[in-house]
Amino acid sequence: MIRVLVAPDKFKGSLSALGVAEAVAAGVRGVLGEVPADGRPGCEVVCLPMADGGEGTAACFVAAGFTPRTVTVTGPLGAPVDAPYHRRGRAAFVELADAAGLALCGSRRSPLDATTSGVGELVRAAIHDGADHVYVGVGGSASTDGGIGLLAALGGRFLDRDGYDLLPGGGGLDDLATVDLSGVRRSTEGVAFTLVADVDSALLGPTGAARVFAAQKGATAQDVDRLERGLARLVEVATATYGPAYREAAGRPGAGAAGGAGYALLAALGAEYRSGIEVVKELVGFDEYARSADVLVTGEGRVDEQTLRGKVVAGVAQTARTLDKRLLVVSGRCDLPADALQGLGVEGAVSLLELEPDVRTCMTDAPALLERAGALLAQRHLRSASTQAGVGVTG
Repeated sequence: MIRVLVAPDKFKGSLSALGVAEAVAAGVRGVLGEVPADGRPGCEVVCLPMADGGEGTAACFVAAGFTPRTVTVTGPLGAPVDAPYHRRGRAAFVELADAAGLALCGSRRSPLDATTSGVGELVRAAIHDGADHVYVGVGGSASTDGGIGLLAALGGRFLDRDGYDLLPGGGGLDDLATVDLSGVRRSTEGVAFTLVADVDSALLGPTGAARVFAAQKGATAQDVDRLERGLARLVEVATATYGPAYREAAGRPGAGAAGGAGYALLAALGAEYRSGIEVVKELVGFDEYARSADVLVTGEGRVDEQTLRGKVVAGVAQTARTLDKRLLVVSGRCDLPADALQGLGVEGAVSLLELEPDVRTCMTDAPALLERAGALLAQRHLRSASTQAGVGVTG
């Protein structure tokens, strides 16, 4: 009997993490059977949906006993949206994407004007509700405003050279002259923050918030340059006002997450940075499940260089190495070469594009294709109860 733990992230725009896990598990069971029979080894399959701090992380907090409470806040483009914060005891969790996510913009993209104001409003609501420790999951953001919208909702002021408040978004940061965080300090006194991030990028530079992620939010090359200058200006003015710690924070892991909202949390709110996948692993008791499994199966919509910077596949791979467990991966698309997968300890991998070359069909038919992918992994690596790790990456 083989024990298989299926622990993937969502396939963004296609299927939830639970949906992915159930489809892959069905494929594995179809090949191996649930009890030993007919020469098949049989299997026990457990589904454990995962997340990395981006969209979908709230579901893991809910599974861990957090209760959603919905309020109306400012959406990324200024229109009101209903969004939840989540409470358990004195702790709260806020998922940035619920209030400032790209998905809330529909077909409209406004990379210079999109704001994180609603995220700050959710944090404020959680604090007013009695929370003294707020986890903020960042990922899927529509904005590159350096978190000024979030901080303004908590009492911060960001003024131009004429003393007027900057307009929402990161497009006006070039004109920033004054940063006043006194209101933020009053409104968050006694509250601890944890930045739950799906990337470890710094704020500025070639791997930062604007250069890597702004184009995904609709920014042109000129917009990217403008946003980079604005974020640099934010660091310059904040450092001149509050000291070198604000410059140091810009280079810390996670500062570039969610268009620089990570920077606001680290610098102005004193947040502790934690990898989202590590937080989720603790919440769901992942290591305990993994210890009792023979094989771990994980995955995410796209496996690429970003995977190596704190995504679910890398987090599950770390546990697999620590516990000396076999590791299989399923993805919508895999852009990592075989040697990079082997470096993660991946024994076998299947992408949906291996099964269906049309991307749109991969997204619309994901459940059936993921079931086929699970079956392929089982046929290639699990059919024989005596299959050993280290046979090489396939697919």
